[in-house]
Amino acid sequence: MHKETLIENIDRIHTTEMGVGRIQKNLGIKNEPVSHCISKLKQDNAVVSKEGKNYYVETDDCIITINSSSFTIITTHKK
Repeated sequence: MHKETLIENIDRIHTTEMGVGRIQKNLGIKNEPVSHCISKLKQDNAVVSKEGKNYYVETDDCIITINSSSFTIITTHKK
């Protein structure tokens, strides 16, 4: 259910200017972080849960935190 909500609102998923650097640093990536996170969300093995005001997208190598009302990618962490 939560994954479907994020997919339905995929065009609203974004991050802040500060979030760009934080996501790239936390995941060790150089490419554009929003499209990277969206590709992770679209993976068949991505599991989405909701706790409080945030969605958590868990894939094989990372956890992505997305605000449930603004669809802002707040942070990411490697597992």
